Amino acid sequence: MKALMAVSALGISLLATTTLQAGDVMVVYDASGSMWGQIDGVPKIEIAREAMSDLLATWPASTNLGLVAYGHREKGLCSDIETAMPVGPVDRDAFQQVVNGIMPLGRTPLSAAVQHAAEELSWRDAPATVVLISDGVENCDADPCALSEQLARQGVAFTTHVIGFDLATDEHQHLACIAKNTGGMFLPAQDAAQLAAAVKQVGETIAKPAPEPEPLPEPEAELPAMSISAPETAMAGSSFAVSWSDPVHPRDWVTIVPVGADEGTYTAFHRVGSDGGRDIVAPAEPGLYEVRYVLNDGDVTLARAPIEVMGAEASISAPETAMAGSSFGVTWSDPVHPRDWVTIVPVGADEGTYTVFHRVGSDDGRDLVAPAEPGLYEVRYVLNEGGVTLARVPIEVMAAEASISAPETAMAGSSFGVTWSDPVHPRDWVTIVPVGADEGT
Repeated sequence: MKALMAVSALGISLLATTTLQAGDVMVVYDASGSMWGQIDGVPKIEIAREAMSDLLATWPASTNLGLVAYGHREKGLCSDIETAMPVGPVDRDAFQQVVNGIMPLGRTPLSAAVQHAAEELSWRDAPATVVLISDGVENCDADPCALSEQLARQGVAFTTHVIGFDLATDEHQHLACIAKNTGGMFLPAQDAAQLAAAVKQVGETIAKPAPEPEPLPEPEAELPAMSISAPETAMAGSSFAVSWSDPVHPRDWVTIVPVGADEGTYTAFHRVGSDGGRDIVAPAEPGLYEVRYVLNDGDVTLARAPIEVMGAEASISAPETAMAGSSFGVTWSDPVHPRDWVTIVPVGADEGTYTVFHRVGSDDGRDLVAPAEPGLYEVRYVLNEGGVTLARVPIEVMAAEASISAPETAMAGSSFGVTWSDPVHPRDWVTIVPVGADEGT
């Protein structure tokens, strides 16, 4: 059997196959610019490399492995997709070296990259399973939902399991449809620990032998009885508890949608499993909604509970000025959701724009770093749900000044003393380069 595992947000897509030899794997590596985004101050590209290192450390030595990368050579080219390493016996050091050398740059041709890998693995001729882990959605004018329908329809047995990594809840539907169209699982993961658990769960699922198909159930005269409960109100972007009676099937799901939405509509959704309840996140847009329990078989709503989503409020404070590149303190009111974030952006920047950002967690303040470019900025408190700015405060970033001194001459290979004025930020650095070298060299 051929299994295709695509991991793109961590930045990684894993494609495992067993057509001619059990355990063949093609890794599709997401090198789009969004990989420079940070989670709790750590760039996602670093999280991706660490995750790949952990994966390689436990992967069987007999497994054939290959690598496809996209978005790493041209900033705006949607066709920037490359087979970086052909499928072959595992060489962990060489593989990790190639992964570490890929730098995020371009766009996210997610659909074309999965199609590229599928073609190399002859998905029309043999069963194929895709596991997609993504930190972003398609931005190359392609429709991954339509692609997944095509792959499922034209392939021998094409299944896609999807892990949405560090995505806003309203973005889940753009990836969840891939799993739904191909009979796979959709698992949200909001941090490195949840990602590791989700990858492990999917890996264990793929490793299990395929079950014998279950016989079609006899037609039922009536739908099963079901009840669901939720609070009468919830704040936009906040978590709230939902509970239900005994699940009909573990693949059934719960979701929150506007009142009167069509059958089968969903935003974020969660499989019920064997549980009787869990937390879900309220949409960013206030209004009248309903929480639904939906049968996986036929997308039939068995139970619904009304809920009004109220507008969320927050306040934020920061100093009026800060020196470029320096740290400054930011405080805010009680967090709406621990995955909300604070950032500093130019005045008038589009909603959802960010430079460096920090999750609010359960705290009420932390330090941010001022941009290197002087000018007028604002510090924002942003809902993780929908990227909606709840509060903002202006701040002027002033030009930083520093002085440095060194001897006029030094012998090649020798040590020499360097001194400088008060540091702007402890992470600033000193170096020696040829005269006229580019900035950042």
